Amino acid sequence: MNGIDCIVALKALGELSRLRIMRLLLKEPLGVNATSVRLGMSQYNVSKHLRILREAGLVVMEKQGQQRLYSVVPGIKSQLAANKNVLELGCCTFRFDKLPK
Repeated sequence: MNGIDCIVALKALGELSRLRIMRLLLKEPLGVNATSVRLGMSQYNVSKHLRILREAGLVVMEKQGQQRLYSVVPGIKSQLAANKNVLELGCCTFRFDKLPK
């Protein structure tokens, strides 16, 4: 996948909380507060995990007024839709259809 470092992406996706966040963001863009409520996590931890996902090139942040909404990078979302929930990272693939609950 262009623009994504495979090792950095795998390290970001290798943590259960970040996988849960990605699963939510694949459905709809969310802010830190909404994400923390849905996952039962502190806003601090959600912010920390979102920063890691953003630095890995997996999510993007868009400001809407004072709120910041996070969503999965459009290229990733379209690739997952086209490849039956399989993300091609270049060095390997990551299966979003086999994520733990």
